Amino acid sequence: MAATLDSKGVPHPAPRPMTPEERKVIFASSLGTVFEWYDFYLYGTLAAIIGRQFFSNLDPNSQVIFSLLAFAAGFLVRPFGAIVFGRLGDMIGRKYTFLITILIMGLSTFIVGLLPSYGTIGVAAPVILIALRMLQGLALGGEYGGAATYVAEHAPHGKRGAYTSWIQTTATLGLFLSLLVILGVRTVLGEPEFAAWGWRIPFLVSVLLLAVSVWIRLSLSESPAFQKMKAEGKTSKAPLSESFGEWKNLKIVILALVGLTMGQAVVWYTGQFYTQFFLTGSLQVDGATTNVLVALSLLIGTPFFLIFGSLSDRIGRKPIIMAGLLIAAVTYFPIFRMLTEAANPDLAKAQAASKVVVTADPSECSFQFNPTGTAKFTSSCDIA
Repeated sequence: MAATLDSKGVPHPAPRPMTPEERKVIFASSLGTVFEWYDFYLYGTLAAIIGRQFFSNLDPNSQVIFSLLAFAAGFLVRPFGAIVFGRLGDMIGRKYTFLITILIMGLSTFIVGLLPSYGTIGVAAPVILIALRMLQGLALGGEYGGAATYVAEHAPHGKRGAYTSWIQTTATLGLFLSLLVILGVRTVLGEPEFAAWGWRIPFLVSVLLLAVSVWIRLSLSESPAFQKMKAEGKTSKAPLSESFGEWKNLKIVILALVGLTMGQAVVWYTGQFYTQFFLTGSLQVDGATTNVLVALSLLIGTPFFLIFGSLSDRIGRKPIIMAGLLIAAVTYFPIFRMLTEAANPDLAKAQAASKVVVTADPSECSFQFNPTGTAKFTSSCDIA
């Protein structure tokens, strides 16, 4: 087989077709990660209903705020999950770490479906809910990065972007799957029954996905790159201190976090999650219609993960990331304005016809934080 030279002049085998074993690795890793994202996103898609179930002692606005704060709890612990399970993956291997993360995620999701509401067990309900969300965040933090690493370690030179792009589709496909299941249950039961108890069914269904994922992943073998490193004794003895305790490595971590993943997260969650809240909350579009619209958008967008993943193997990752961030920065405000005009034209006309000018005395301004709505703010600046 002919060899090619990389940018540093190091010879590598020429790109070759994907082997059956590599297809199995990508399929098994992607399918399990899809199911994990399904579990994780059920909560976000049903945040409004969950707020009424588990924060029913609060006013409607506070219910939404606290349900979103509980959703955010899962994100806050994701970096710790990546660190903990990344370390575990270096110790015991990728395969068994996969099994641990998917069991934590699947069981936590199933328990949410069984968890009594605030009206039944009081304050214990939201406390347990938040704890389960944090467990889900820990599991997903280890799963997503672990799956990408596992597939990358099977990828030949010049194909890493194409191979790992399948893992990048899993978040979108997981959200798509959650929307389909929710829409199906919603349609069969009707909105009143769904809001009362039917919302639990998508959570309970996750136990079937868990069984499939565990069965598939038990058939996987350890990644060849990890096996080689372990056989040669090249696995790190202190991966955390090497990653975060040495400036040359920490600098890369900071650059990746601030320069890449933070922007990517804004693009992703604004486009695919805040859009749902915006349609149902601000624009008063019904939940079923919103689910259909977002699901169709995901269906259209998913193939582009694979296209740009393959393209990154040819022109590099940085140009594609920068282009994506720039497109989002330029288009997001116009897109949400067009959504308003299409979904609620009366609101758009009222906003255009009735311009509001607010004036306040700057000397009366103060810091406000009152998510429960109990405090009263009466100065001109507070009211503004």
